Amino acid sequence: MFKPKLIDTLKNYHRDQFFKDVIAGVIVGIVALPLAIAFAIASGVSPEKGIFTAIIAGLVISVLGGSRVQIGGPTGAFIVVVYGIVQQFGINGLIIATFIAGILLIIMGLTKLGSAIKYIPYPLIIGFTTGIAVIILSSEVKDLLGLKMGNVPADFISKWVAYGRHLSAVNLYAAGIGGFTLLIAFLWPKITHKVPGSLIAIVLTTLAVYFFKIPVETIGSRFGAIPTSLPKPVIPGVSFATLQQLIRPAFTITLLGSIESLLSAVVADGMIGGNHRSNTELIAQGFANICSSIFGGIPATGAIARTATNVKNGGRTPIAGIVHAITLLIILLFVGKWAALIPMATLAGILIVVAWNMSETENFIDVFKGAKSDAAVLITTFALTVFVDLTVAIEIGMIMAAFLFMRKMMQASSVKQAVSSADNTDEVLMPEDIPTGVDVFEINGPLFFGAAYKFKDAMKVLERPARVLIIRMRNVPVIDATGIRVLSEVNKEMKRQGTKLIISEVANEQVMGELKKARLLFQIGKGNIKDTFDNALKRANDISQSRIIGSI
Repeated sequence: MFKPKLIDTLKNYHRDQFFKDVIAGVIVGIVALPLAIAFAIASGVSPEKGIFTAIIAGLVISVLGGSRVQIGGPTGAFIVVVYGIVQQFGINGLIIATFIAGILLIIMGLTKLGSAIKYIPYPLIIGFTTGIAVIILSSEVKDLLGLKMGNVPADFISKWVAYGRHLSAVNLYAAGIGGFTLLIAFLWPKITHKVPGSLIAIVLTTLAVYFFKIPVETIGSRFGAIPTSLPKPVIPGVSFATLQQLIRPAFTITLLGSIESLLSAVVADGMIGGNHRSNTELIAQGFANICSSIFGGIPATGAIARTATNVKNGGRTPIAGIVHAITLLIILLFVGKWAALIPMATLAGILIVVAWNMSETENFIDVFKGAKSDAAVLITTFALTVFVDLTVAIEIGMIMAAFLFMRKMMQASSVKQAVSSADNTDEVLMPEDIPTGVDVFEINGPLFFGAAYKFKDAMKVLERPARVLIIRMRNVPVIDATGIRVLSEVNKEMKRQGTKLIISEVANEQVMGELKKARLLFQIGKGNIKDTFDNALKRANDISQSRIIGSI
């Protein structure tokens, strides 16, 4: 059910919490300004689009969201995706893709797919997150060092080759400002966590460049003045041809946005001891991206760093997120023109810090040292993200993870013939009083298309047709169409050989339901479906006795 957290938090809201939320919201709004600008520039769009996104999407996410403290806006994870879309389809293509992604996010929330996001493999998440961090870092070298060169190539290897060719054109002033930004950003937390070091670096470097006339590139010198008002809303037109072109990048935005927003909400829950509503959050993210695209913004999602800043400064309700959006709007209206003075080298340094925080180096190493299958998914996703494309990385990573999971399930499944306790103890042990002419097989694990061949192979060990074949299914948790087809083929083969098939101990309701839907129980006969093994043996005895009497 769609139920924003704002509704719950306002029931017992009090003045003390209001003041805490206002303080937290103002601080987060100030912190969000340079990040919004930096993310926009790194994504290949003008700086004001990041501010528009932070204001519009941030407000919508706080009002409609399923988390008490989530702060929404543009994030570093989208830089690679947005940059690629802008290069291929232009700004208008990005706006349409963001609009479509918003609709897809709403559909995901309405169909309750929010809880399904948690099933995306962890190695895949770490792989593409670390890959994005590497790309962000490599994209900021030009501005960090003030290199005098043309457009930076999109390809990772070509990018570093171009840097090498222009390394002699380093602007030492820009490099110094970038290095100072990195130093402050990493050392400032040792003094206080209340105000991020990146904000201190921006203030100091901007003042230094302005008053001492340091010859470095600024936001204003590259992009011109920053608008001091919100643009008029325009609903983008989406034709069928455009939809065909942009559905894939829109899906990438959808998947990445849903993953990051829900991960951020989970982190926030751990910080405040709360419990977010995942489907409500996805619906809110969908509306936020639709509204952002209408105002010419870029994709938005839950921002982990800004959400953490909100919590650390006392924010506990969506009011803090609303104040954060209002703060950004006030800054845009009255102080936005001063943002044009921020040096590009400073923003590059901030983005490198963001990339470092995103990289999750320790987690990357832990997964790499773990199971080979997880390491394979990790390295594949990482390499494809860096050298090919994030969309391809997610698609192939998911497929690879699925196949490796199926392989594990196949290894966990087994089909063994039952023998008396005097025989090989590696096989399933049975009572010694199994009637003559009765074969017993037991299936362990899921009987799906990946494991069905094991059952077929197991049936081949029967040298001569028995009068009765009992198949025990007490340890079968799930069955699919292939598994049902294999059972049906076994039943037909047994009938051809004159052998009666008995299915024993179908304990799982899902398995029983699938057998009923496929009319397999009717084919085998209700009298040959037994809930216990003892009853199956009795039925086998009855069949054997009736055949002996019939033969006499």
